[in-house]
Amino acid sequence: MEKIRNFCIIAHIDHGKSTLADRLLEFTKTVSAREAQAQVLDDMDLERERGITIKSHAIQMNYVYKGENYVLNLIDTPGHVDFSYEVSRSIAACEGALLIVDAAQGIQAQTISNLYLAIDNGLEIIPVLNKMDLPSAQPEEVKDQIEDLTGCKREEIIPASGKTGLGISEILEAIITKVPHPKGDPKAPLQALIFDSVFNSFRGIIAYYKIVNGEIKKGDHVKFVNVGGDYHADEIGILRLDKEPRSVVKTGDVGYIISGIKSAKEVKVGDTITHVANPCLEAVGGFEDVKPMVFAGIYPVETDDYEELRTSMEKLQLNDASLTFEPEASAALGFGFRCGFLGMLHMEIVQERLEREFNMTVITTVPNVSYFAYTTKGEKLHINNPSDLPEVSHIDYIEEPYIKAQIITKAEYIGAILNLCIEKRGFFKNQTYLTTDRAELIFEMPLAEIVFDFYDRLKTVSKGYASFDYSPIDYRASKLVRLDILINKDQLDALSALIHADRAYDLGKKMCEKLKELIPRQQFEIAIQAAIGAKIIARESVKALRKDVTSKCYGGDISRKRKLLEKQKEGKKRMRQVGSVEIPQQAFMAVLKLNS
Repeated sequence: MEKIRNFCIIAHIDHGKSTLADRLLEFTKTVSAREAQAQVLDDMDLERERGITIKSHAIQMNYVYKGENYVLNLIDTPGHVDFSYEVSRSIAACEGALLIVDAAQGIQAQTISNLYLAIDNGLEIIPVLNKMDLPSAQPEEVKDQIEDLTGCKREEIIPASGKTGLGISEILEAIITKVPHPKGDPKAPLQALIFDSVFNSFRGIIAYYKIVNGEIKKGDHVKFVNVGGDYHADEIGILRLDKEPRSVVKTGDVGYIISGIKSAKEVKVGDTITHVANPCLEAVGGFEDVKPMVFAGIYPVETDDYEELRTSMEKLQLNDASLTFEPEASAALGFGFRCGFLGMLHMEIVQERLEREFNMTVITTVPNVSYFAYTTKGEKLHINNPSDLPEVSHIDYIEEPYIKAQIITKAEYIGAILNLCIEKRGFFKNQTYLTTDRAELIFEMPLAEIVFDFYDRLKTVSKGYASFDYSPIDYRASKLVRLDILINKDQLDALSALIHADRAYDLGKKMCEKLKELIPRQQFEIAIQAAIGAKIIARESVKALRKDVTSKCYGGDISRKRKLLEKQKEGKKRMRQVGSVEIPQQAFMAVLKLNS
């Protein structure tokens, strides 16, 4: 156990984690030249295309240092704010962390929040200054920032480059000398923390774990403490580039278990594995349950695919434990699921994975956050879907979630960012200068305001320089109203939104105008209305397609033409009563892009 080191890599998005992990794997000869490729650990097509890490990946390396053999377990983590849950799980399974900072970009918002997460868990931090080969690198300035942030000595910061391989041996030496080995009792009852799971269509569910106490042997009769199921360990082993079976996995090590589990409900990330015959007294406390921030409905395009969509979501949930969903029905879209996501990128990734990995074509409704509504009778209702909101006359007040937003930017963009945040109902709290031209701004703002396009607009006003991170604070009373969209007097529940009263008129007008462009013309006139309760606040009409019924009247009295037109008008009126309007898929998504 003294020769084992468990460590993770934490950084802001695009600071070169995956490339540095590639160099570590090459240097320790874990990956042969034949297997080597860029972003070895990012095995999803989506990760490679976008150049981001979505999922944590564990891999074991062997390294000889001063004649001794060491086992290094690396867990690579995502850097985007939406995937901070993956980071918290990786940190729970480690004793040390490499904090990577880009020498050209310096410290950014996500670097700080991930660092605090690691410090709270008592991890040993090794600061690394990456991308030293870039002509725009400013090593001395960024070293000052790292010193201020971590309180480490200047000589402890390791200069490195994922591209050229500079500093890789120094990083490995620092991991071995500074990161403490796992502490545990090999003779105690088995106690292992599940930090991830994947679905394999041939072998069932594969759980990844870190052994805190005791050891596990092949064929052992084990049970999962929280779920309560007991299984036989058909295969256990360690995680190299592929899974490597072993007869025993010992204390402090990271490994996998295959026990023929078929149902997604039987494996919970954060659960504890122990022996049936000699169970441990208590489960491992690892990381807290994730709380979804953004809610949206996901519906199959074909209603018959509902059950298939459920199965796909369950399998996806194994790979992505932060996804939550429950069944719901909509008058416009039929049966589907109300899903909880960590943010807009997370929602986009889930939708794309459903389409790619499970061939499911889905419709996503307008995203919203969760609210608390207090009725005049004193009841407190938890609202995840605007259409669940009671009548206006029964509501006393509504509370919405607020967040603390932390933005790090260059000094020249502070004015534009202040304007953006105030427009989004933000309260300016604090401003500190990290260096002469980099400032940290702290705001408190409603979560609903950052759901749509805040991140994109922040990047636009700061020319891509500002970085953003947020954490939930509390719920506060706000003047909110439910905005409904009516098509031919039928309410379209999928487009309902809870919005601040001051902005309801503008948004209602914009939505009506957008829908007028997108809904195809029919044989009858279509009325598109935006309403708050019974009050209509905006209206647009899609004109009817009309045939020239007077073309056969050449000359003659005007009353003949009028008679034909009146007859046509009657027909249109009857048609309007029975005609139904098809809403195209892009109409639901267009609402998200109203401001852009």
